[in-house]
Amino acid sequence: MTRMSDHVEVTGTGTAGAVPDVVVLDARVQCEAPDVAGALAAAEERVTTALQAVLDHGVEEPDRRTTGLGVTTRWDREGREVVGYTAHQTLRLVVRDRDRVGALISALAGAAGDAFGLDGVTLEVADRGPLLERARSAAFEDARAVAEQYAGLAGRPLGPALRVVEADERGGPAPRLRALQAMDAGGGMPVEAGESTVTAHVTVRFALG
Repeated sequence: MTRMSDHVEVTGTGTAGAVPDVVVLDARVQCEAPDVAGALAAAEERVTTALQAVLDHGVEEPDRRTTGLGVTTRWDREGREVVGYTAHQTLRLVVRDRDRVGALISALAGAAGDAFGLDGVTLEVADRGPLLERARSAAFEDARAVAEQYAGLAGRPLGPALRVVEADERGGPAPRLRALQAMDAGGGMPVEAGESTVTAHVTVRFALG
């Protein structure tokens, strides 16, 4: 939306992209047993083994986090009788060496067996600051270009910026995973980085001469 009197107010949009440098894995360990204690004990054993595999593959403690833990009841098909319990724990792992992702997933699957699940793979830029700065600069220049066009159409020179308002960044960067290929014959899972993008929106009020 553009308004013009003694000023012109426009909204600019800017986007900046970079190759992601970290991979975030959302992993799950889930075990079933006839009783709660058995389900919890089985899950604890598999998680302990899985975490050792994670450590062996270079994922340090600050990059490992438990994101969920729980026990659910399993019922028969009619929903009348309890047939067992399922214990689960979910982990978020930040892998800073993309070349290790395939080997790490294979190691987790080997350590946790059929209890292992992979809920998601996300590629991110570890330091988003420079990316956002570039997006903001592009958004401001976009706003200036639009304002200069309107000022020219009105036959008036464009003055300085009087007011700048940045819109909230909704959703943060938008990582685009180009390819997460199937497990190859060598047991690795290659991950292509693609590009992570950040978009900034800024509304600028410029004075008119």
